[in-house]
Amino acid sequence: MDALSNLLGGIQVALQPENILFCFLGVLLGTLIGMLPGLNGAAGIAVMLPLVLVLEPVTALIMLAGLYYGAEYGSTISAVLLNTPGDGASLVSVMDGHPMAKAGKAGKALAIAAVSSFTAGFSTVLALAVIAPLFASVARSFGPPETFAIMVLGLIVVGGVVGDNPLKGILMAILGTIIAMVGMDSQTSILRLAFGRPELFSGVDLVVLIVGVVALAELATQGASRSRQPIRTRWRDMLLTRRDLGRASGSIARGGVIGFLIGVLPGAGSTLASFFAYDVEKRVTRDKSMFGKGEIRGVAAPEAANNAAVNGAFVPTLTMGIPGSATTAILLGAFILFDIRPGPMLFDQQPDLVWGLIASFLIGNLMLLVMNLPMAPLFASVLRVPYRYLYPVLFAVAVMAVYSISGSLFDVFMTLGLAVFGVLMKNQGYPVAPLVLGLVLGGMIETQLRRSVLIGDNSLSIFLERPIALVILGLAALLVLIPVLFRTIRARRRTTEQIKAPVLH
Repeated sequence: MDALSNLLGGIQVALQPENILFCFLGVLLGTLIGMLPGLNGAAGIAVMLPLVLVLEPVTALIMLAGLYYGAEYGSTISAVLLNTPGDGASLVSVMDGHPMAKAGKAGKALAIAAVSSFTAGFSTVLALAVIAPLFASVARSFGPPETFAIMVLGLIVVGGVVGDNPLKGILMAILGTIIAMVGMDSQTSILRLAFGRPELFSGVDLVVLIVGVVALAELATQGASRSRQPIRTRWRDMLLTRRDLGRASGSIARGGVIGFLIGVLPGAGSTLASFFAYDVEKRVTRDKSMFGKGEIRGVAAPEAANNAAVNGAFVPTLTMGIPGSATTAILLGAFILFDIRPGPMLFDQQPDLVWGLIASFLIGNLMLLVMNLPMAPLFASVLRVPYRYLYPVLFAVAVMAVYSISGSLFDVFMTLGLAVFGVLMKNQGYPVAPLVLGLVLGGMIETQLRRSVLIGDNSLSIFLERPIALVILGLAALLVLIPVLFRTIRARRRTTEQIKAPVLH
């Protein structure tokens, strides 16, 4: 009953006129940004972040969250019509969505994606309302050592899961924590890594880093791509029959459960949830012959998992300050910029903000359904505009937004420099989300470490005396060592095979 009453209170906050307006703007912009191949919710949030800092925190966060799950559906439009997914999660939807489009069923593919996303997203908000307070109540018993350990684990998990190479992700997370040390130490007033630049005395601005390495780097990377002509669809083609809904209902239910459970795992994200849901659907379906050729269940299951994972990702983000996905790592930066510290006490200290944000997911998902069923063909027409015209506009908006916040050309040049760095890192396979998370958590990790040492009479032995902290840190160490161990074993195996291979004369 507490969860229901809290959710009802949150609905009153979410239904305030300004919150409804910006929720709508969020899902609309998210849909449009998500359609552009290569862009995703993380890049969209990074572009919009400087612009929403003038809003009330709850309004800004509602808009950014709407942009997040709006982008998830928008990426499906380009996946189905262009065979070009907007992000990793919609990569699964290509497998059956585009074959449906080529068979003249593009409207049905987009319609079942919208219905699946809405059903799973709407229902898992209720699960989020029940589970998040339980997580928070457990986390309240944690002291500085346990909090430090969880933050380190979250940094390692996100660094290891995001991207193709776990070690590269972890290295970027460590680099982010080093960047967090730039500027004047709040405890000792000693300058660190400022290189004599007064502009760096207060540290590296989080907005500058996010816009540079996430937004501008993504726009610069994708801006050179050429537009392709999407498959056309009409509104009347989007009408689903009872048979269509009946075939997809079980897939939607399974995908929603799988997506939410995987989304709760820190760092797992919607891409893993979509692939897992698709694999499960192929296993439980008797007739597998149509999968990969235009099976409606092959679109319903990953789309349901995709949206459910978005809601699941907010469980660790809100209750422990550990992002559940790469996009929530960027969104966590928005919380910090508004001086809001996600964690177990957030539900007690700012209940209107937390429950207003959670309740807005219900409204936003309803908006997405109402908006996308009739307007998907109209949104699809945006895909016919050459990207070389769209991407420079977004690039200019992001740069001007950075300058409008600080009024400093140094910040603008730093943003551009970080954009170049971000492009280089992406080309070398280094994910940038762990870098942002390292900057977000770096200061808090340092603070919790100092508090832990004080509790332990200036000794690190406190971590040996706290079983929970010790287990969590041990798990984090294993996550770092296991990839190194596997790489060493594979390298030795290859060397042995080369030695044993016969020499040809």
